[in-house]
Amino acid sequence: MAEPSLLSDKPIAPNERLIFALDVPGADAARAMVARLGDAVSFYKIGLQLFMSGGYFELIEHLKAQGKKVFVDLKFFDVPETVRLAVRALRDRGGADFCTVHGNDGILKAAASEKGDMKILAVTALTSLDRGDLQDLGFACDVEALVLSRARRALEHGCDGVISSGREARVLRTEIGPRLLIVTPGIRPVDNDSRPADDQKRTMALDEAFRAGADHVVVGRPIRDAADPRAAALEMQAQICAVFAR
Repeated sequence: MAEPSLLSDKPIAPNERLIFALDVPGADAARAMVARLGDAVSFYKIGLQLFMSGGYFELIEHLKAQGKKVFVDLKFFDVPETVRLAVRALRDRGGADFCTVHGNDGILKAAASEKGDMKILAVTALTSLDRGDLQDLGFACDVEALVLSRARRALEHGCDGVISSGREARVLRTEIGPRLLIVTPGIRPVDNDSRPADDQKRTMALDEAFRAGADHVVVGRPIRDAADPRAAALEMQAQICAVFAR
């Protein structure tokens, strides 16, 4: 028997449910990709690669000037006071809609205390990690139990949601309910058994992730590396519209 659909009913514009991971070498390449995608993408994730290449905050301003939403994915992880001040600085600069934080209860609480209008997303377990990797890191539990525990604690300490594989989205939505914002990376057009190998281990197809309870999906390589990135993004937007059609 097929599992029941857990489609998100949050008031999110359909074209904002797709977040494109703008993982390119520098700001010029990022601007070129944004121009190429045009109105096919409304929400962008910018991470460490672009941060280290220079022009990061100018890129945020460029995106916001075009009416785009911005997900700052720097995974703040340091002593709580340092994270608190970093989140405050990001908030005061403006432009970020989502921001990721890694770490323990004190770190999450410190980040949430300075979030303003930003949404703080706690990292649960990176989609590049499987159970063996977690055991190597000293976590003596399965992935699902770890993700659920971290999500509960994130909400308790004032975060808005989590970054979670689609493979754990269903239990998060079932156990925690609609309040939790679930952002799911590791989206691939085919399943783990038939896709080419890459560094993402806990992946899921786009429609499956939404039916498992995800609010947003983050997609990088399937769009970026497509022969026609705009066409690939538009195809995914069409899939999302079909999934959420009432």
